[in-house]
Amino acid sequence: MGTQVLSWDGEAADRAVAVLKAVADPSRYRLLWALSHQELPVSALAEMLGAHVAATSQHLAKLRAAGLVESRREGTRIYYRAAQQVRGLLEEATLVANAAAEAKGGSVEGAPRSAVAQEQPAAAARRVRVRRPVTEH
Repeated sequence: MGTQVLSWDGEAADRAVAVLKAVADPSRYRLLWALSHQELPVSALAEMLGAHVAATSQHLAKLRAAGLVESRREGTRIYYRAAQQVRGLLEEATLVANAAAEAKGGSVEGAPRSAVAQEQPAAAARRVRVRRPVTEH
């Protein structure tokens, strides 16, 4: 049996890193979590964060640049919603974070648990369809 070498797609890696950087901020993660459940105007999102509308708009601009949120204008208000794939991204992040905490012997009580995160690990793994890098033989 030969050694398998993974082919590297630098552009795909750069896009993935941009998404992870956008989600890495706690305020932006909270915005995505709220927007994965319903469409909301900037003013409601700012109130939820306890931040100024301008600061919230900056966070939303970064999320929009990463392709994680979509917006629409209704009169003078701008409404945001999470892009279709965001809910899965947040659920996977929760699964990984909970697994890492459990592996370290920590508790995950009080952590947000999605329907996917509540499944048995094997069942959750079957539901996840991860694209693997192309391998060369």
